Amino acid sequence: MNGHAVETVDHLTSTRIKDREQKAVTSPSMHDLDASELIVTLTQNLRPVPELNSKEVWGVKACTDHMVSVTWTDDYGWHAPKIVPYGPLEIMPTASCLHYATQCFEGMKVYRGFDGKLRLFRPDRNCARLVSSASRVALPTFNPLELERLLKALMKLDGPRWLPKSQPGNFLYLRPAMIGNGEQLGVVSPSEVLLFIIAVPWPDLSTGWNPANTPKTPGLRLLASKNDTRAWPGGFGYAKVGANYGPAFVAQMEGRKQGYDQILWLFGPDFQVTEAGASNFFVVWRTPEGKLQLITAPLEGKIILDGVTRRSVLDLASERFTPSSSYLSSDIKSLEIAERTYTMDEVVSAQKEGRLIEAFVSGTAYFITPVSAISFRDEDLEIPMAKGETGVYAGVLKQWLLDIKYGKVEHEWGVVVEEE
Repeated sequence: MNGHAVETVDHLTSTRIKDREQKAVTSPSMHDLDASELIVTLTQNLRPVPELNSKEVWGVKACTDHMVSVTWTDDYGWHAPKIVPYGPLEIMPTASCLHYATQCFEGMKVYRGFDGKLRLFRPDRNCARLVSSASRVALPTFNPLELERLLKALMKLDGPRWLPKSQPGNFLYLRPAMIGNGEQLGVVSPSEVLLFIIAVPWPDLSTGWNPANTPKTPGLRLLASKNDTRAWPGGFGYAKVGANYGPAFVAQMEGRKQGYDQILWLFGPDFQVTEAGASNFFVVWRTPEGKLQLITAPLEGKIILDGVTRRSVLDLASERFTPSSSYLSSDIKSLEIAERTYTMDEVVSAQKEGRLIEAFVSGTAYFITPVSAISFRDEDLEIPMAKGETGVYAGVLKQWLLDIKYGKVEHEWGVVVEEE
């Protein structure tokens, strides 16, 4: 070995990602993403705005009137961003994203507050995560602040019509995405990339129900994975790329056939708990030593997504569930916060010994939604929901976040979108 250490594949990949991020920041020859160069072309045909909680909303196809489009090429960098009428993309059959999964995306929402203002929720985190995801699949990076400015510009234009002030307490789902585009079929990083942003009315999956279906009982029913693995150490489970989602649809659809809402993804021979569907997963229990604890899987190992809602839950819990907190009550006790590896066998033991308090998922789509049951080794474990429709801690965390998102309290996480 001549005295030289052998680098692992994970180290080489991580080093390459950091090099790409640094090159994007320091390269003087490439044009940076610049929201001040935005060119706006208004639509001449406004799209119909669906009724709240209608079948059109549940169909998640009724996008707003406009979209953002930005091209990157390897001989120039980022071209001038555009807001254009919503419509089809022009893409070649040889486009890299269609063959080699060179694509990534984000999921976030914009909210119409009860004070009449439009707000994004912690958009800096979503924008920074898109940069991280892009690096992982050999796509160009950018200043995340410029993406945030483009999001605000799109919502300044479409927000007033699609989230009118007369209907506070509603939201749109925002989807920034990047795809490897262009004509080159070679197995290389794409020479052309498209960044686009669309917005669509989205159903409230945490409380709403599809009017086309029979109303379901509260709480998600999870089916613990058996043979499938969603992500693995050193992989790309932490990145928001399509390759993390498409392969999981097979298990998800099978679970739906059996009457379950999502898959609880386990990892390894000891059944480590990771994520639930595309959401982060939390448990509140008493430890064998008697401590009341909120626990979720750690970010180390790059197995799970660093969810914005997940991080917000942990931040609020660390601040407000402390022994001296003014937020505590007869129902809400102080909690120990734990981000560590834990197993499904620990969850089973807590449930059978009466130490399991509640469980819930967190994410942009499902927000904060309680879990009512988990199927593991062909046995359904009933999960308590002390308030009937939710657990105590899931309920209070959800309300705290709603208050921030809809402007009931002033908070730095609620970023106001300026309107005309």
